[in-house]
Amino acid sequence: MPVKSDSVINQSLGIVNIAPNAVAMVAGIAAMQCFGVVGMASRNIQDGISELLTGRDNLTKGIEIIIEEDVVAVDLYIVVEYGVRIKEVARNVIQNVKYAIENQLGLQIAQVNVIVQGVRINKK
Repeated sequence: MPVKSDSVINQSLGIVNIAPNAVAMVAGIAAMQCFGVVGMASRNIQDGISELLTGRDNLTKGIEIIIEEDVVAVDLYIVVEYGVRIKEVARNVIQNVKYAIENQLGLQIAQVNVIVQGVRINKK
């Protein structure tokens, strides 16, 4: 299994390191901008319990980034709104995340996996 590591880009004036957390933040913002996505979900029970205890809620929750030789794989755990077409929401999330990472960070995307962890009813 590939290890999470920084992306290293060599340029004429120096080296640029892009941390997985920075990639996760870009992916989280891109995912939350998609219609039908109401939040990010925890990857597992331990993450959910630690978030309840610490009270932290951020955009990198529910995102796993693996960078291997400047190629990025992204796993997004999301919660969608009740009544939307889950397949269309997932397709839109994949396209938005891929576009954001490639254009803002200049990294190649190997794959974007969307895992729908739940459906939430929005109370009006």
